[in-house]
Amino acid sequence: MPVLRTKCISTKVTDEEYARFEGLAGEQTISEWVRAVLLKAATPNPAETVLLAELLALRTILLNLHFALCSGEPVTAESMRRLIDRADQEKILHARECLASTDVRRER
Repeated sequence: MPVLRTKCISTKVTDEEYARFEGLAGEQTISEWVRAVLLKAATPNPAETVLLAELLALRTILLNLHFALCSGEPVTAESMRRLIDRADQEKILHARECLASTDVRRER
C-alpha cells in the first residue's frame, strides 16, 4: 500500500524554468520529478563524506608534520604513526562537522 503524502511544498518559477523542468522530468510528472530531486538533494552523499574525510586527514598529517619539522622535532616512524592514527580517528567527525557547517551556511 503506498504511503499517503499529506504535505505540500510549493515554489514559483518562470516560464523558462518550467519548460526546463518539463524537459528534465521526461516521462515523469513534474511533481514526481521535483520530489525525487528534492529527496536526492537532502540526502548526504557518502562519497563526499569519505573524500572530504581523507582530504582533512591528509591536511592534518601535513600540517602537524610541517609544524614538527619547523620546531626542530625529529620525525620518527613512531611520531608519523601517531600523526596518522590521530588523523584517521578524527577524519569522519571533522568531515561531518565541515559538511554540516556548509549545509547551515547554504540554508541562510
